[in-house]
Amino acid sequence: RMPSCLLKLTRVVMSHKPWALFILIFVFVSFAYIKLYSNVWEDSKGRGPPYSLSAEISCAHYVPSSLNIAGEPSPSAANVFFVETSEQTTPSYLFSCSVESAARTHPASRVMVLMKGLAKGNSSLPKHWAFSLLSCFPNVEIQPLDLAELFSGTPLAPWYLWPLRQWEPYFLAVLSDACRIVLMWKFGGIYLDTDFIVLKNLQNLTNALGIQDEKELNGAFLSFKPKHKFIKLCMQDFVQNYNGWVWGHQGPELLTRVFKKWCSLRTIRSMSCKGVSALAPEVVYPVPWQDWKKLFEAVSAVELHKLLKNTYAVHIWNKLSHGTKLEIPSQALLAQLYSQFCPATYAKMKQD
Repeated sequence: RMPSCLLKLTRVVMSHKPWALFILIFVFVSFAYIKLYSNVWEDSKGRGPPYSLSAEISCAHYVPSSLNIAGEPSPSAANVFFVETSEQTTPSYLFSCSVESAARTHPASRVMVLMKGLAKGNSSLPKHWAFSLLSCFPNVEIQPLDLAELFSGTPLAPWYLWPLRQWEPYFLAVLSDACRIVLMWKFGGIYLDTDFIVLKNLQNLTNALGIQDEKELNGAFLSFKPKHKFIKLCMQDFVQNYNGWVWGHQGPELLTRVFKKWCSLRTIRSMSCKGVSALAPEVVYPVPWQDWKKLFEAVSAVELHKLLKNTYAVHIWNKLSHGTKLEIPSQALLAQLYSQFCPATYAKMKQD
């Protein structure tokens, strides 16, 4: 016999056919989506590291002893922040190079690597060669990313707590956009994406962001004093003009919108306005995203010097370049950057 609860549900459906059918379809689709999402989530968590290599790194072998004389970072120097908003805890070579190059060029600063996938309250890091290598640098700190705590007390707290937020197509990218502006608001310092190779100390680039092309700014690099009004306006715009369904709307487009209003501009150009600087592309985006393949092309030492003469850091555009094979060793621009600015990571790449 038909169970009584199912019988009652059938009667409701028959008496309110259109609405009941709509509700049943919505519930079914929602359940199916959640089930699929949870299966994918568990599968991704269950995967082991992509390297079947020893996680043990000899600091004496990879990191010159001269680096260790820096001792404790200076409390007066601004922090350098990297953020991983996914559950990923197996850093890539590029991730390792980004952090290593920042640590080498900022010996007096704390280089903070905040990762959502790290368990809170667990003092030990996952066994992976990159964590072992980066732990050799006394100024690198790798910590869990507590998003609820980070967003608390800001306009982005209600945005983050909306339960359906993570269903948006670009949620991880938008979450990263949110984290960087809140970090700049609360703590100040320098924010870098994990696909930068840092060539020079960035501390003198204060209250600044970079122009990626003639139309747009980019937030892959940010440097601001805490509680800066420009960043406050960015947080307000993030919520007031929110659209998580358009790629870049909460990132480069947001920063461009706010800067244009800040400076009363119609088009973006390199300038300093009311204490905020829009840096020329060669400062942190010397290779335009449209020309990312040049990173894998051979260049001479003279060409490399000319290209990077006025450059502080190089953005690698990992979203576009991550599937491209890099020959190690080679004269490719990217290989030469690895060799010069993250030699410990480069040595591990050659070993592997």
